[in-house]
Amino acid sequence: MDLTIETILNTYIIPWGTKIVMALLVFIIGRWIAKMLTRTLKRLMERGDIDQMLISFLGNIAYAVLLAVVVLAALEQLGVNTTSALAILGAAGLAVGLALKDSLASFAAGVMLIIFRPFKLGDFVEAGGVSGVVEEIRIFHTVLKTGDNREITMPNAQIYSGTIINYSARNTRRIDLVIGIGYDDDIKKARDLLQQILDADSTVLKDPAPTIMLLELGESSVDFAVRPWVRSGDYWVTRAALLEAIKTTFDKRGISIPYPQRDIHMIQATAA
Repeated sequence: MDLTIETILNTYIIPWGTKIVMALLVFIIGRWIAKMLTRTLKRLMERGDIDQMLISFLGNIAYAVLLAVVVLAALEQLGVNTTSALAILGAAGLAVGLALKDSLASFAAGVMLIIFRPFKLGDFVEAGGVSGVVEEIRIFHTVLKTGDNREITMPNAQIYSGTIINYSARNTRRIDLVIGIGYDDDIKKARDLLQQILDADSTVLKDPAPTIMLLELGESSVDFAVRPWVRSGDYWVTRAALLEAIKTTFDKRGISIPYPQRDIHMIQATAA
């Protein structure tokens, strides 16, 4: 009976116990090293002024990869054939990648958006055929709030693959107005009135100075190009105020704003 117990101890318990202890040590120490390396990577990225969301995401990926390496090393201590396990994981990863190719494309686009920052939170942008204020930039999609308070969630791949117009990227914007007057109206008087309207509006910037120029002799009007500069946040309010002021001032001062019209001449043929 003693010989049998000794054989079991030497053949099974002691070798397997040693392997299990070694595997646990490899896993515990390896996980600690993985955490230390992940913290170091995050610190380096923070010094590089990388977005916090990207730092967190890349840190989690790095930790997952390192932990997978630690698990494989621990399994080797138990005598598990890790080559077969790697082959299975590779095949599974390929299958998952093919099934989630659209999501992976949005993930890659999200990383690019966070790295290159074509817009940031709070910016008013036009992307993917939609306009709105950026409320949240996530790894797979971006959340926009439209002017009528709708929430739009767009895949990052759709945003990054198209043209992105960021209306909030610069501090100032130019308002482009085309104001037409009649051919019988006084051009100098109209120009002076336009200048007075721009000077009276406190939101119109003095530098750069607004521009008023004769743009075109149209079919039914003499067109002025009126181009004042404003702060980006004042764009729509100032544009609406200027249009209203121009219309009311021109009406009071006898300057017409023509609209397309046709004169029809009817000729009555005399019977032979």
